[in-house]
Amino acid sequence: MAWMIGRAAILADPEGSKRKALEKLQALAELDDPESLVVPILIDAMLLVESYRGARHQITMLPELTQSVDALLREITILEKTAEWAAE
Repeated sequence: MAWMIGRAAILADPEGSKRKALEKLQALAELDDPESLVVPILIDAMLLVESYRGARHQITMLPELTQSVDALLREITILEKTAEWAAE
């Protein structure tokens, strides 16, 4: 795999690195089943965040990943609650 964003680049320019990653991910729209690739990554990210939550030595970018996962979980919870209320 030739494409990558180095640790130094991520630490020096997190927003630029996120833009570069987003540009790369735009190709997902061309795949037949992008969810089959993305969902396992989201699950891994959620488990990674939970396994390091409150750890003594934080890993680089974990706070941002934690915030992203927490935001995703909040949105999913809202959807679940809305569906529950609609079913009542």
